[in-house]
Amino acid sequence: MSSLKEKLAQQIPGLREEIKALVKEYGDRVISEVTVKQAYGGMRGVKGMVCDTSVVEPDKGLIIRGIPILELTEKLPEEILFLLLTGDLPTEEELKSLQQDLSSRAEVPGYVWDVLAAMPKDSHPMAMLDTGILVMQRESVFAARYSEMAKTEYWDAALEDALNILGRITGLAAGVYRMRYEKGSRIPPEPSLDWGANYVHMLGLEETDETYSMMRLYLVLHSDHEGGNVSANTCHTVGSALSDAYYAVSAGLNGLAGPLHGLANQECLGFVLKVIERFGGVPTEKQLTDMCWELLNSGQVIPGYGHAVLRVVDPRFTAFHNFGKKHCADDDTFKTVDLLFQVAPKVLKEHGKAKNPWPNVDAGSGALLYHYGLKEFPYYTVLFSVSRAMGMLSQLIINRALGTAITRPKSVSTAWIKQQVGA
Repeated sequence: MSSLKEKLAQQIPGLREEIKALVKEYGDRVISEVTVKQAYGGMRGVKGMVCDTSVVEPDKGLIIRGIPILELTEKLPEEILFLLLTGDLPTEEELKSLQQDLSSRAEVPGYVWDVLAAMPKDSHPMAMLDTGILVMQRESVFAARYSEMAKTEYWDAALEDALNILGRITGLAAGVYRMRYEKGSRIPPEPSLDWGANYVHMLGLEETDETYSMMRLYLVLHSDHEGGNVSANTCHTVGSALSDAYYAVSAGLNGLAGPLHGLANQECLGFVLKVIERFGGVPTEKQLTDMCWELLNSGQVIPGYGHAVLRVVDPRFTAFHNFGKKHCADDDTFKTVDLLFQVAPKVLKEHGKAKNPWPNVDAGSGALLYHYGLKEFPYYTVLFSVSRAMGMLSQLIINRALGTAITRPKSVSTAWIKQQVGA
C-alpha cells in the first residue's frame, strides 16, 4: 500500500464519523438562504455544497487546507496533491512514494493516440485533451469493481482512477501540444524528473531551472479553487451519480473551455500584446492610463481586473508577479503587465463602478507562459486543466469516501417565483 493510500485509509473512518455526527446533531440548522437575484444569477453566493480541500476568502484569496496559497509557492505540485487529499504536506518519504507512483502510471495507451490522430487537424487542443481522457474510461478501476465492492471501498477505486489520470495527464497534454502544433514526435517521460519538470520536458520547451520553476508554480496556483467554480462543480455533479473519474473529470474540464472560466488568461495576454503593438513597445504610464479610460468609456472592461469573489489583489497574481520580477523583469510583455498593475486599479477606483479594481490570476499568468516559449494561446486552457485536475480529483475521492449524496437541487419556475414575491 502506498504512503498516500495508507494515510487516507487511516483518516477516512474518522471523517465519516465526524460528518455523520454533524448531520445528526445539526442537520436541520439553516446555513444559507437564496434571493431571486441569486436564483437567476448562477446561484452565486448560495451556500449549498461542502468543499474541504480549499476555500476562497474575499479578503484573503485561495486557502488550501488552511494554508494561504502564497505560503505554498515553493512547493511541488505533488506536494499540493498530497495536501489536498490528506490535509498534510508530505514527508520526504511520502513525497518520494507519490512521485514514484505517478511515474509508474505515466504511459498513455496507444489507442488514445490513434483516436487523437483521427481527429481533424484543426481540432481545439481542449477537445483533444478531453477526448483523450474520456477514451481511457475503459481503464477505470472504479467501473470494473463497482458491482462487487462495498460502498466503503469506493474511495479506494476512485483513488486508483485519479492516480492513473494524473500519472498520464501531463504526457497526454504534452502529446496533444506536439501533435496539434506540429512540434515533432512525442517525447517520452523522464522518470528522474518531478511532475512539473517532466511536463516541460515532454512539451519540448527549453529545459532550464527557470522554466521548471515557472511550470511548477503554474500547476500549484491553479490546482484548486473550492468547489463551486464551473469545472469543480461540474465534476462533482457528474461524480455524484457515481460516474467514474474519467467521465467526471472530462465533464469538468469541458467547463474550462468556456470563455467565462478557462479562457481568461489568453484574453488577458492578447490585450497586453495589443497594447505593445499599438505603442510600438511598452507604453508610458500616461498612454496606458488613457487607453484604460478609452476602454471603460466605450463600455468595455480591462481584461484581468476584477473577480467574482475576491475583493483584494488575487494572491495568485502576486505569486506570478513576484516570479516575473525575479526572472523576467526586462521582458516587454511582463513590463506591460507590471505597468498595468500600477495603472488599472487607479483608473478603476476613479471610474467607480468596479466592485474589485484589483488583478486576478489571469492578469499575469499568460505573460509568463509566453515568455518561456508557450505562445499558442488555445493551448493555455490545457495547462489550466492539467493543474485543476488535481483539485477536481481530490474532491471526487473525498466525496466517494464520505458517501456524498447525488446532487439534486430543486428547481422552480418563473411563475412560482412571481407568485412567491407577489409580482
